[in-house]
Amino acid sequence: MKTDSFKLRHIGPSERDLRDMLTTIKADSIEQLIYETVPDDILLKEPLALAPSMSEQEYSAHIQKLSSKNKVYKTYIGLGYHEACLPPVIQRNILENPGWYTAYTPYQAEIAQGRLEALLNYQTMICDLTGMELANASLLDESTAAAEAMTMLFAVRSREQKKNNTNKFFVSEEILPQTLSLLQTRAIPLDIELVVGDHEQFDFSKEFYGAILQYPGKSGQVYDYANFVEKAHAEEIKVAVAADILSLVTLKSPGSFDADVVVGTTQRFGIPLGYGGPHAAFFATRSAYKRNIPGRIIGVTQDTNGNRALRMALQTREQHIKRDKATSNICTAQVLLAVMAGMYAVYHGPEGLQYIASKVHNSATTLSDSIEQLGFSQLNSIYFDTLRITADAQKIREIAETKEVNFYYPDSKTIVISLNEATTITNLNTIISIFAKAANKETIEIKEINPGENIQENIKRNSEFLTNEVFNSYHSETELMRYIKKLERKDLSLNHSMIPLGSCTMKLNAASEMLPLSDPQWGNIHPFVPIEQAEGYKEILNKLEEQLTEITGFAATSLQPNSGAQGEFAGLMVIRAYHESRGDHHRNICLIPSSAHGTNPASAVMAGMKVVVTKATEEGNIDVEDLREKALLHKDNLAALMVTYPSTHGVYESAIREITAIIHKNGGQVYMDGANMNAQVGITHPGAIGADVCHLNLHKTFAIPHGGGGPGVGPICIAKQLAPFLPGNPIIKTGGTEAISAISAAPWGSALACLISYGYITMLGAEGLRNATEYAILNANYIKERLDGHYDVLYVGEKGRAAHEMIVDCRPFKTNGIEVTDIAKRLMDYGFHAPTVSFPVAGTIMIEPTESESKAELDRFCDAMISIRSEIAEASADNTNNVMKNAPHTLAMLTADSWDFPYSREQAAYPLSYVADNKFWPTVRRVDDAYGDRNLICTCTPIEEYIEAEV
Repeated sequence: MKTDSFKLRHIGPSERDLRDMLTTIKADSIEQLIYETVPDDILLKEPLALAPSMSEQEYSAHIQKLSSKNKVYKTYIGLGYHEACLPPVIQRNILENPGWYTAYTPYQAEIAQGRLEALLNYQTMICDLTGMELANASLLDESTAAAEAMTMLFAVRSREQKKNNTNKFFVSEEILPQTLSLLQTRAIPLDIELVVGDHEQFDFSKEFYGAILQYPGKSGQVYDYANFVEKAHAEEIKVAVAADILSLVTLKSPGSFDADVVVGTTQRFGIPLGYGGPHAAFFATRSAYKRNIPGRIIGVTQDTNGNRALRMALQTREQHIKRDKATSNICTAQVLLAVMAGMYAVYHGPEGLQYIASKVHNSATTLSDSIEQLGFSQLNSIYFDTLRITADAQKIREIAETKEVNFYYPDSKTIVISLNEATTITNLNTIISIFAKAANKETIEIKEINPGENIQENIKRNSEFLTNEVFNSYHSETELMRYIKKLERKDLSLNHSMIPLGSCTMKLNAASEMLPLSDPQWGNIHPFVPIEQAEGYKEILNKLEEQLTEITGFAATSLQPNSGAQGEFAGLMVIRAYHESRGDHHRNICLIPSSAHGTNPASAVMAGMKVVVTKATEEGNIDVEDLREKALLHKDNLAALMVTYPSTHGVYESAIREITAIIHKNGGQVYMDGANMNAQVGITHPGAIGADVCHLNLHKTFAIPHGGGGPGVGPICIAKQLAPFLPGNPIIKTGGTEAISAISAAPWGSALACLISYGYITMLGAEGLRNATEYAILNANYIKERLDGHYDVLYVGEKGRAAHEMIVDCRPFKTNGIEVTDIAKRLMDYGFHAPTVSFPVAGTIMIEPTESESKAELDRFCDAMISIRSEIAEASADNTNNVMKNAPHTLAMLTADSWDFPYSREQAAYPLSYVADNKFWPTVRRVDDAYGDRNLICTCTPIEEYIEAEV
């Protein structure tokens, strides 16, 4: 046994397991299985051209050496990113804890109550600080959230505005530059006209439907926006405010001056800079827009016994319901980072946040006084943490960099300095010494921070916040550690058992891949530092781009999109730019198979395309003749085909090259959804099937953990003709020679998370990556054979094989009164998270085991499914008081004095012998989704108000 082989640690089945599993599936070898599964005309003939694999020990030394190439200066650039102090209790117990970072999105609420509570805390924090009625459970970054605000307000225009096609959106010139770039990206395909200008000169024309303001402004000036909002509302113009979260502790909340939407980032609540991400953005709005808010909302409901329970409310999977009518393609969040930011507020409480905010502000006033004493002009009349100073920028920059300090230099005569939580008196004295040297004067030494402030009463916060008990109870490390553990125990994660979700690959997130995330050499780099200060990042990101380009068989890669949905949008925008560069502005038809992910049509509409759905055959494949007919019908306007491969039905369709050829013949480009890329790596690739662009879910195929619903990373890989159009950034040059505007706020998106995928690929190497794909297919087919005779698999390939996942038909059980949801809930009693429920076919489950699960774990899951099948057989539609309908069973039920069920406590809680050895208890009974939507509560409302809402 090669103990230094990472492949041995990542891939679950042993050599002995392999022999037994091949016997079960009736194959002589893995090679035979792949031959019977994957069409021969797309199989790779040569191995991937990647560097030899590293052991975990070699990789640890390698990543440490690369980290030393980063220069961690004290950085005061600001622009929405600030050095923050991550409390060690949160770092150790959440960021570094697989109980938190390996959890899945909380679609199965009964085994996700801890994560849901943490997110409810986060939403409460956002509502309190913004003064708004409703907040979601986070978005991707501040700029994305601002773009979502612009498009949501466009969707909720008044009837008169829609009738008149009112499409102008005012953008304050104080907006962050990366946000302006992203607003431009989103506005163009929707025919929204952006008007950038001075908010104090705005004419409030009826031609505008909305506006966005920055609070404080990009250079630090704080404006009183109350009069602006009042005038805007008088003309039916809705107003979004992009706000700094820490400043809202001190400044009047946007809700108090009647803003319609408030967005921003919670990065400075204890989250590492990470060269741009991942960070949790916030989005808060009025309750009136609860049906339009993008992303996810955590709501309060009740369980079967009427006890309080939490679940995802309203748009749980909006895109899969509304498809091309969805107002957003966002289907994920930054849950792990939102949990950390929420816990930061829990740990510090309102008084702690007031102390931190006051320290930052007082540091700024103290610094301003000293710099003005040196003869410089500080231009901001009202500010929170940011000073704007008139001086020779080049001279200041040269001196500052010798002292390892970064400021922001918007022009040759202006220096902007944004202070932060980590700024000390020593740091302030270093800053002053830089300006003193530039002025050829003796420096001024600060010995203490002065308590003075310059915020006027009319914009000072005077309302309470974080009054709920949770924010006033856990201020010692002992108490917070126990609170975090209490929540963790309520959640089923990969550290307990397999999470066999189809289309949402839940594989091992190895500790060796995760460890670098805690290293400040990676964590404390601002995304807009001079590129030469981030040489370690530059080398890794370039190598990762090269690795992904090789794996996909394409010509170039952009790491900027920070979710799969953003990757879809980016890929389509690149296709759009390609067509326009050729004069084909009219090409706007996007063909999408009926089985596609719901984000596909939503993304197409966002990119300004019209969706035409193509049919599927009875076997679940794309109907080639229908596709050919529609491609010919729309050949003059055909822009793209969006296709998932292997298909969403878990099959390698043999006609894929014919399908892509049809699109190319008719002038279109082929976008491949990378959701199932983990069934391609090393054995085929998008280039081989004839695609032109694909996005990759690094949080699926390439081992970034799901984190309870994020972070995700969705880079795009593209063919040669599309390379010039890769997205750019307004501050740090990146992208192609004819780059489209930004897709995400940071140049390389969530760069810190990319370290994980780089480690995964580097330690597996070409052979290990291929083996991972092969074993994912093996494990799926093993489950298929073990369940044969108990369950029907809906779709298989031409030789009877499944791909890496399969759809199991549960619709026949309706005759016994059993729905697919009952199976999902009963699996909890057996210690498992359910597979994907009712997607892509209603009344089914989609199972994907991944390569990381051992034969022993696969057998436990199969034993559970077979046992459940026998319980289904015993159920009847006439009697709902059975073990399936009452699932899941909680500890409270099992320990109650009375037991009013026609089956034993043992059958309820310990249906198979293995369960007793590692029992997981759901903390609530089955939740009532409909009740929660009728009585939406999405904050930590006091129990008295919750009871009143029930009445």
